[in-house]
Amino acid sequence: MREPLSNTGDAEQDSTIFLPIIKLRETHMRAIAIALAFLAGMISTSLAQTSPAQTSATQSWPTQPMRLVVNFPPGGTADLLARLIAQPLGETFGQPVVIENKGGANGNIGGEMVARSAPDGYTLLVSSGSMVAINPHLYASMSFDPAKDLVPVASVARVPFYLVVRTENPAKDFEAFVADLKANPGKRNFGSPGIGSSPHLAAEMLKKMTGTDAQHVPYRGAAPALNDLLGAQLDFLFDPGIAIEHVKAGRLRALAIGSPQRAPQLPDVPTLEELGLAGFDTDAFFGVYAPAGTPRDVIMRLNAEINRALATAALKERIMAIGNLPAPMSPAEFGDRARDDSRRFGAIIRERGIIGSN
Repeated sequence: MREPLSNTGDAEQDSTIFLPIIKLRETHMRAIAIALAFLAGMISTSLAQTSPAQTSATQSWPTQPMRLVVNFPPGGTADLLARLIAQPLGETFGQPVVIENKGGANGNIGGEMVARSAPDGYTLLVSSGSMVAINPHLYASMSFDPAKDLVPVASVARVPFYLVVRTENPAKDFEAFVADLKANPGKRNFGSPGIGSSPHLAAEMLKKMTGTDAQHVPYRGAAPALNDLLGAQLDFLFDPGIAIEHVKAGRLRALAIGSPQRAPQLPDVPTLEELGLAGFDTDAFFGVYAPAGTPRDVIMRLNAEINRALATAALKERIMAIGNLPAPMSPAEFGDRARDDSRRFGAIIRERGIIGSN
């Protein structure tokens, strides 16, 4: 065991031993201090060079009318949601918010239009999640990459899909509906907003899980498909909520909902999972996207204002009235949901051999 220091000689010897270590530590500390000072200087210089312009741009934005491009025709869920958020955004920003419908190719035409727009916060896209989560699996090639050329801004609504038929349809419940499909393989038809749209995939899941078949009739939006169901041109469809008023008026019958839980708008309508289709979930999230490169401050300001509007009783009530549920999220959360949906729906598309059509 080492003896305690007891004389000057031992003390001098220990000092000699530890002095290099002490000096080495001092040298390291000085190096760290210099590095930190240099880093602080770099940050200060960077902020001095970039912050004034960025702050000025953010504070002055918006100084002109804003455009919400809807990549589906008028009357559908995306269009209705765009009009619902346009009013509070216009009031908050003190600028007109113009709606422009640019449908076609399951949302790709309007999506590309926004992706190619200037990333200045004045041209935004209101779309279902299908354009980002589904279309890349549908088309062998696309003229733009939704995951790279667009960035999520804000989720607006969670959209469940209701399985609806006309009231004169002899199938009074889901069991009778499936029995009719089995008795008439390939003779019944259903509509959707387009090939690979969420309602289309919901019907494909239904066919697979019930062992039935029916003919798909794609449209350029949910509203035209609903009109043909009402006009007896279609036998059934999965509706994103715009048919609820017709259900309540007695013109249509909702047999089930393709959501994990019942909808408060139609609490007596069972989920497909309750009816024996385990894990059936085709809910979609509709929201706002911006061209890649849009300043983050602008995106975060838009997100905050949209979420603030979604928290108001008036907007909640209007979104619920069209069969949807307000779904405020951060941009990151909205992006994560799109990636999850991409994995889930991509598997269905590959399994069913679905190919998109322009």
